[in-house]
Amino acid sequence: MKFWKMNGAGNDFIILNNLEEGLPPEAFPGLARTLCERHMSLGADGLMAVDAPLQGGDFRMLFFNSDGSVGEMCGNGARCICRYGYENGLAGETQTIETTAGIVTGRRVDRRSYRIRLNDPSVIDLHRPAKAHGETWDCAYVELGNPGIPHAVVLCPGLSRADRTKLLGLGRALRHASAFPRGANVNFCDVDSPRGITELTYERGVEDFTYACGTGSGASVLALTLMGRVTGQDVAVSVPGGTLRVTIDREDEDVRNIWLTGPTNIVCKGEITDEELEMRNEE
Repeated sequence: MKFWKMNGAGNDFIILNNLEEGLPPEAFPGLARTLCERHMSLGADGLMAVDAPLQGGDFRMLFFNSDGSVGEMCGNGARCICRYGYENGLAGETQTIETTAGIVTGRRVDRRSYRIRLNDPSVIDLHRPAKAHGETWDCAYVELGNPGIPHAVVLCPGLSRADRTKLLGLGRALRHASAFPRGANVNFCDVDSPRGITELTYERGVEDFTYACGTGSGASVLALTLMGRVTGQDVAVSVPGGTLRVTIDREDEDVRNIWLTGPTNIVCKGEITDEELEMRNEE
């Protein structure tokens, strides 16, 4: 199988072209678990496959977390797959990508920067209490798309100085909190200014902190904008892997668009020869 490995602000992915490979849907969870395992294989936060569109888009994006679970959509993954689509002649400088959470549109800004319109929010709850570690935490809860990508946004002043081990435990506990029936990505945020935040995301499916989370950045800026903490216009989101930028278009209290802009990086291209795949197929 041919592959590309890409990352968007450190959020890394393996990309396969299923238009050429013709793999059955049931193959992808096992592929994701094997190929995304760091040290043992290519290693990545997730696996994406380009497949034939079903709703008139340029192509369809299938996304699987590193644990093999299906992801509704991935913001940084969508930016990377936009570049993949453009450079492989599947779409022009603007792209229409079909995802499980709905249609995502993308645009090439320059050779390495891509901008996408994230899925519209289907749920916005600015104050949803969640219990973890014997305490109740005031979270904002946002779902992007339908079915929505669930995000809990937790204000964490002094985030850059926080004890990562304790924060990891809290993120894991909140991710499974009963307040979030489908689980949630947990986005810890610190407001640096009206035009900038620091963010760290515990991602479900990866079950760890990641270098960046595109939908998490969008959900965080959306919640903080509606709270009046940030402007919502070209907000710089500082994540471990770099900087993403989010703009919220509003009409009165209605959210019209959530735009995510950031870098993409092609790490390598090649052929997968992982012998563990052969062994698991023989079992």
